[in-house]
Amino acid sequence: MNLFLSPLDFCVLLIYLIALFFIGFYLNKKTKSDQDIFLGGRTLKWWEIGFSMFSANAGPMMLVGFTSIGFSQGIVGSNFEWLAWIFLLMLSMFFLPHYIAIKISTLPQFLEQRFGKRSYNFLVIYSLVSILLIWLGSAFYAGGLLISQIFSCPILNAVVLIAIIATGFTAIGGLKAVVRIGVFQSVIIIASSIILTILGLKRIGGFSHLINSAPANYWKLLRPASDPEYPWVAIVLGYPVVAIYYWCADQTIVQKVLAAENIRQGQYGAIFISALKIIMPFIFIFPGIMCYILFRDIAQPDNAYITFVKQLMPSGLRGLCVAALIAALIDTICSGLNAFSTVFTLDVASQFSVMNDRQKRITGRWATVVAAFLGVLLAGLFAHSGKGFFEISQGLVSILAPPISVVFLFGVLWKRVNSIAAEIVLYVGGLACVIISICNVLNYPHKGFWPQFLMLSFYIFAILSIVIFLVTILTKPDERPSLPSLAETNRKQMHQPGGVWLRWALLALVMVIIYWIFN
Repeated sequence: MNLFLSPLDFCVLLIYLIALFFIGFYLNKKTKSDQDIFLGGRTLKWWEIGFSMFSANAGPMMLVGFTSIGFSQGIVGSNFEWLAWIFLLMLSMFFLPHYIAIKISTLPQFLEQRFGKRSYNFLVIYSLVSILLIWLGSAFYAGGLLISQIFSCPILNAVVLIAIIATGFTAIGGLKAVVRIGVFQSVIIIASSIILTILGLKRIGGFSHLINSAPANYWKLLRPASDPEYPWVAIVLGYPVVAIYYWCADQTIVQKVLAAENIRQGQYGAIFISALKIIMPFIFIFPGIMCYILFRDIAQPDNAYITFVKQLMPSGLRGLCVAALIAALIDTICSGLNAFSTVFTLDVASQFSVMNDRQKRITGRWATVVAAFLGVLLAGLFAHSGKGFFEISQGLVSILAPPISVVFLFGVLWKRVNSIAAEIVLYVGGLACVIISICNVLNYPHKGFWPQFLMLSFYIFAILSIVIFLVTILTKPDERPSLPSLAETNRKQMHQPGGVWLRWALLALVMVIIYWIFN
């Protein structure tokens, strides 16, 4: 599909690219230490953290994939956004104080302190593999597919172009550059999406017409257990497994709050992204429903976003939407590249040689280039899988999540859990999850063999939870001194100001009202 961009649209795109390079490179100050490139010098403010987490999360899946879900399923996909606040609360009020108290820069370092070197080595490799698969491979594939459709160019050319731009930002500017362009791009994404939503509502005739024109089941957040796509059981049981991994134990996300100026800035940043998530379904999923009402004769779920932009946006604003799409792609990939280089440099290369700050920066930049190259190769493999990018990305993260979620939850909640139990869950469970995820992507042994991906995630989580419990009580405790539990760490943080909890309480009230309205 071609958007037939006008000269004015290309001018908007050119202005956007100039602004992006100015923010990413010209404003970049010379880095002074390895923490500048990896953790932004631990100087990030709450609004930088919130916008950066938003733009990393608002990737191609959200702009295009959520529009696709809205087009084909309605607002049920909003659960992925409107339930996230619970786990962001867990991150900011419980996990973040714990991570800061034990003085870690990467999440593999937590497992090293808690369970030893073998668990640490596993998470290092698993983190690198998951970043390549979930953040880079699928994002490069989705980006190349969409950009090639918009500009009528070969998909490989589009993937390579995106890789060059994102690699340049990450390798030269580090996390600070990623955060700066994240703030800028968040504004572009939100503004263009709001404009698109308003134009759609105007074409339909208002919110009441939108409600009455869509099928009744499009307005149900929690669907019957018999629903083949998104039953409420899968949402309630499976989503928490994925969310604990994604929001509390994934380097790409947690790195943003670890880079906060202080713990309070990190907590307010998590509250800010949680508040932004209230509006996300309205500007990302609702346009898909509108596209179904207005253009279902000419659109398909996978091209609903592009169809909507083409049919509704005037010249100039069409270029802004394309800029938002490029913004989402670049920032998602930048976050993944920065997380990969951080883990590789601090957790892999540092094991083989002692490096000064300059050597760490050089190693991190080369790791960024290698990660981009591998991501491009994975994008080529995904292109031949026969599945859409949303299904690929969601299926991968859901199936790879359980071992990490189990070990992190039991590791911070129960001091008795020993290294043997953790290693069995990580190595045996991790290998099984990688094999299952590959079989699922390739539809092996046949299509329909595997259960719905969220239910599959829950089944694996339940089995691994039983394994870690049984092995723990049947084996001796570790001889090494155990880290404080999550409860012990947070007892020392009980002086949290009431304003933080009050904001979370208000957010919870808003979410309860939303679920009451849409059920």
